[in-house]
Amino acid sequence: MDRGEPLTTAAIREAREECGLDVRLDGLVNIYSYAGRAPVIVVYAATAVGGSLCVDDECLETAEFERSAIPWNELAFRSTEEGLRDYLTGLRHPIRT
Repeated sequence: MDRGEPLTTAAIREAREECGLDVRLDGLVNIYSYAGRAPVIVVYAATAVGGSLCVDDECLETAEFERSAIPWNELAFRSTEEGLRDYLTGLRHPIRT
């Protein structure tokens, strides 16, 4: 996120830069923070409306999975697992504009 950049604008930009996807934000899933850890992770639900899924210098690989085949033990970060589980259970908060 760039200083002074609105959070939703940053989320859309980051999806394009890091995944190659143009997205429409559908709702805020949740905000995650952990004791003793500096980053605060904000997770949005989004729909891809353009672009192509790709890797960049911040990503080693991409893959698509059916819900039943998600490799939970291989996810790199606690926030990834928690955000994905919350998303899959339907957790959505409205986005204020």
